[in-house]
Amino acid sequence: MSGKGIFKEITEWVVVIGTAILISLFIDNVIIVNATVPSSSMEKTIMTNDRIIGLRFAYIKDDPERGDIIIFKYPDDESILYIKRIIGMPGETVEIRNGVVEIDGEPLDEPYLTVHTEGTWGPYEVPEGHYFMMGDNRNNSADSRYWQNTYLEREKIVGKAVIRYFPSIKKLE
Repeated sequence: MSGKGIFKEITEWVVVIGTAILISLFIDNVIIVNATVPSSSMEKTIMTNDRIIGLRFAYIKDDPERGDIIIFKYPDDESILYIKRIIGMPGETVEIRNGVVEIDGEPLDEPYLTVHTEGTWGPYEVPEGHYFMMGDNRNNSADSRYWQNTYLEREKIVGKAVIRYFPSIKKLE
């Protein structure tokens, strides 16, 4: 192979590898968010060290809904990503009485819970454009009840968690 042939071969490989890197960066920064669950706050739905993929564009057309599991910038330190469930919607009153979450005075059906929530909390008046977040493992979750900035601003939502891909594949609901 001549010097020109080797240069051409190297150039083609650089272009292929560079293109692959650009595509992966685009996917990771525009289409999906890749996150690792750092704590037990979402157990049994999501376990510590599970790896999650969220869709960044999930809320471009649709609004977040109660029960969605989302990846967001932690309100007290935006350099940290959190994963929790939306419990309180804008304009609602959230209160936890004797372990039961109530939305505007009505008990919330939460089939995803596996433990009884301890304590009485609230009431919390969720401002417009904000959400009240809680982990599924309520007794071991640093969530809206404990944050300095109690409510999550909609703009801080990074994506909707849709699939756990490690240690096994599971659709999140």
